[in-house]
Amino acid sequence: MKKIMTAIVLSSFALMASASANQGIAFIHGTGQQTDAYNDYWSGDFVNSVRQGLPNSSKYTVTNCDFDQFMWAEAAAGCLANQLNSFIANENITSLVLLTHSNGGNVVRWILSNPTYDSRYPSIINTTSKVIALAPSSLGTPLADAATQGNIFESTLGWLLGYNSDAVKQQQVSWMAYYNDNWLSGTSGRPTLPSTFKAVVGSDVDSAIWDSDSYCGGYQYQVALETTQNWLDSCSDGFLECSSQSGAGTVWFKDKEKTQGSEPLSHHQSRRDCFNLDTIIRNDI
Repeated sequence: MKKIMTAIVLSSFALMASASANQGIAFIHGTGQQTDAYNDYWSGDFVNSVRQGLPNSSKYTVTNCDFDQFMWAEAAAGCLANQLNSFIANENITSLVLLTHSNGGNVVRWILSNPTYDSRYPSIINTTSKVIALAPSSLGTPLADAATQGNIFESTLGWLLGYNSDAVKQQQVSWMAYYNDNWLSGTSGRPTLPSTFKAVVGSDVDSAIWDSDSYCGGYQYQVALETTQNWLDSCSDGFLECSSQSGAGTVWFKDKEKTQGSEPLSHHQSRRDCFNLDTIIRNDI
C-alpha cells in the first residue's frame, strides 16, 4: 500500500511539474513600430531577469508589432494575435502571462474584450492567466491631445509618442472614454475582463542631476518626462496620470509601495530593471 501511495504522490508531482512547465510569458511593447523590442524597448537585462520566474525560463516571447496603428488594426492586434498564437502552439503553452507596457495594455484589452471579432482571439483568451500592465494608458493622456493638436509636445515627446500617429489619436482622453464605454472591458461600469488585469502605477519623475536614481534607464528621458509632468496631475509618471493607469482592471501596486528605496517609476523606467521592478514581477509569475 505504501508503494502504491508513493507512486500516486510521485505521479501527481510529475503532472504538476509538467503543467507548470507549460507556463509562458509574452512581453508586449507600447506605442511604436518595433522590430527589435527585446533590445530597443525593454532591454535584455529586464527581459532576462523577469523570465527567470518561469518554471522553464526559455518559454518566453518578445512581440514586435506596429502599435502606431489603432488597437484593432491588423498590424496591431492582428500582428499580436498571430505572434501569441504561434508562441502558444510552438511551445505548447497552457498558462500565459501577458506583460504589457503603456498602449500595449489597450491592444491586449481589445483582444480580451472582443472574442467574436476575430477567430484568432479565443485561443489567446482561453490561455491567458493574467495580464501585468505596466503603466497602462487605459484612460488616455492629455499629452496625446496636445500632440494631436500639433503643439510643443509633438517635438518634446516624439521619442515616446511617435508623433501624430493613429495610436496617439486613440490615446486622446475623449477617444479612450468612447472606446472604454463601447468596445473595451475592465473599466468602471463595464464587463470584467476574462482574466486578471493588474496595473503597476508610476506616480512621479525624479530628474535631479545629483541623484543617481535619476539615471536609471537614461537621464535624458527623465528630464523630458519631468518637463511634461508639469501639464499633468501631480500624480503621474510624466506621460500618464495615475488615474489613467488605474482605470482598468485592478491596481497591483503604486510604485513606491514596493520599489527598492520607495523610488517612483517614470513612464520610461517602468519598462526597465529599475528599483527592483524586474524582481517584483519575476516573483509574481
